[in-house]
Amino acid sequence: MFAPLTQALIEDAHITPGQSVLDIGGGSGEPSLTIARIVGESGSVTYTDPAAGMVKAAQSESLKRRLTNLQFHQCPAERLPFADLSFDAAVGRLSAMFFPDVPVGLREIMRVIKPGGYVSFVVWAAREINPFFSIVTDILNRFVPAEAEDEDAPGAFRFARPGKLARLLTEARAASVNERPIVFSIEAPLTLARFWELRTEMSDTFRAKLAKLTPDEVAAVKDAVQKAVGRYFENDEMSFPARALIVTGKKR
Repeated sequence: MFAPLTQALIEDAHITPGQSVLDIGGGSGEPSLTIARIVGESGSVTYTDPAAGMVKAAQSESLKRRLTNLQFHQCPAERLPFADLSFDAAVGRLSAMFFPDVPVGLREIMRVIKPGGYVSFVVWAAREINPFFSIVTDILNRFVPAEAEDEDAPGAFRFARPGKLARLLTEARAASVNERPIVFSIEAPLTLARFWELRTEMSDTFRAKLAKLTPDEVAAVKDAVQKAVGRYFENDEMSFPARALIVTGKKR
């Protein structure tokens, strides 16, 4: 669903064959799996994620694809077990928003990048312009009122405000920091029924709120969501308009 974001990272981080690339918070495997194909056997990709389950899932998918230039480490961005100046580039796809300590994480990433190397992150733009998220949130809030959010706390839209992550990356001593929007479509061969399951699987907050509702209320939320998002589904194909931000800097 997020392949356009991977492509944007590859372009802005100037990833080419033969490079050593660090993936911060690689989740179930992307963008590491795609980048491994690009850098080839003369290059390497080092995947990291703090969650053991994610590391296991990514390793399994790597084996299925018979990729031999991938290494896996379970670790947070704030504690990278790598020597200084180890990588040509570093990327993070929808992960920087969840760093427990963003300034420390960014400094660690800059530490392990070689001079002249690029660091590039993709984060979500504002929730209200991303209906993949906002529709479900708005409907659920009718049943379980939303609590006030701390915009600096870990969360999907922590860096939705333009310039926020760019400022932190500059403070981490990255040079030539720039930010640009990515307008794309979240597309997948997905039925309307499967969308409900997917959104439930993706969000701990969503599951926690549903757990507070009665079975009848959960059914009402599900029905309202499916009616509201129906226009984004046609012939069992999902397509949501979406917007993200990509923030890139260079090691001095």
